[in-house]
Amino acid sequence: MAESKKILVIDDDEAIVAYLVAKLAQHYELVSTTDPYKAVGLAKAERPDLVLCDIDMPGMGGGDVVAALSSDPQTAGIPVMYLTALVSPEETRDMGGNVGGRPGVAKRAPIAELLQRIGEVISA
Repeated sequence: MAESKKILVIDDDEAIVAYLVAKLAQHYELVSTTDPYKAVGLAKAERPDLVLCDIDMPGMGGGDVVAALSSDPQTAGIPVMYLTALVSPEETRDMGGNVGGRPGVAKRAPIAELLQRIGEVISA
């Protein structure tokens, strides 16, 4: 059996994290946090295949998380995908699946769309 891919989920909303863990755990190994300041440490310790990160978080937003991950040689190569409520699923599709210059999915997108985008980013 192939080894399961690992995703680090970062979102300040506990309900969103719980939902994502419930939906994605059937397909991926998951590590999660509601504290974006823990992102780099978790990424170093867990070595995920993908970081799924909210954009709009208090204190340290998604752009800050990406900058911190990118500036650390141990985490710079880990792909990051945004999950955000700032755009609708239609707007995300209109932008070619990119949000803020990165692969992204709207929080309101169907779970099948999220799984498809994750698969595309992990296999890229």
